[in-house]
Amino acid sequence: MKAIFLSEKKEKIFQVYAPETVQTLQRLLDVEKHGYTKADILREPSACSHTEIIFSTWGMPSFSEEEIRTYFPSLKAIFYAAGSVQKFARPFLACGVRIFSAWAANAVPVAEYTVSQILLANKGFYAHTRLMAERMVSDARALTARYPGNYGVRIGLVGCGMIGSLVAQMLKAYHLEVAVYDPYLSPERTKTLGVTLCSLEELFSTCGVVSNHLPNLDATKRMLRYEHFSSMVPYATFLNTGRGAQVVEAELVRILRERPDLTAVLDVTDPEPADLSHPFYTLPNCFLTPHIAGSLGNEVARMGEYMAEELVRYLEGSRTDYEVTLNMLETMA
Repeated sequence: MKAIFLSEKKEKIFQVYAPETVQTLQRLLDVEKHGYTKADILREPSACSHTEIIFSTWGMPSFSEEEIRTYFPSLKAIFYAAGSVQKFARPFLACGVRIFSAWAANAVPVAEYTVSQILLANKGFYAHTRLMAERMVSDARALTARYPGNYGVRIGLVGCGMIGSLVAQMLKAYHLEVAVYDPYLSPERTKTLGVTLCSLEELFSTCGVVSNHLPNLDATKRMLRYEHFSSMVPYATFLNTGRGAQVVEAELVRILRERPDLTAVLDVTDPEPADLSHPFYTLPNCFLTPHIAGSLGNEVARMGEYMAEELVRYLEGSRTDYEVTLNMLETMA
């Protein structure tokens, strides 16, 4: 069975598909350790006429249905060692190509990052760090009484898909109550995760930390607004590892100015990165990171491993774990 590696970011391919993973794939398939871009395919229209499987990652190029039928007439499956497939999946699915994504692998570091930030937020880590940096030691000590620590505190998750579910599972190790806003979460799944379903309004107005994990859809854009942020409990923290477009950022800026007790920890903005003149950079209660929650460093190899394991199940005809269907695209990131 013929396979290729395909990505516009060739340098990423063999970071994500580590040497051991490539060796596994080569034992199972006819695949060269060589990366293709879309330009390579267009230059040699017949080069991939017998390709049945594509391995990709960040930088997977988009193709029209006509291009897929022309350049990949034998294609059966794409194994995408990264997260969201929204940008390229639909034309391939329309052509009968099965798509598998390592979204579950990419969810692991995001969930780990989120849990660490929740635990730090409950301790008032960012506010205390800022005061200590300014040598306001007595103020920092006085502020400790304002934060609850990590016992008996209500945490809010906006969205409970793959990442939100992992966060909820990891938080079971702590004495915390987890509230969730997610219209698609079933009663059975709610019970399994041990979370409490509530409205978005209740979640913001009752939780010490609110963490955004909404899927990146048109319906979720600009969903989190001033009315939500202004209702947050004293000394609460808003954490965003989802997408910046889901927040009305001007309204978040407004409430951060009005309520210096609140803290925002933003790993994502819209656009990304934020313009250097944006108030996010100078607000003392806003902290930015450059989209580091997802897989980076050695973590990226986990995604390639997940896809190699999924390939084995696919070839054996076993039940696969990470296939993406057209219906799933309506609600997933």
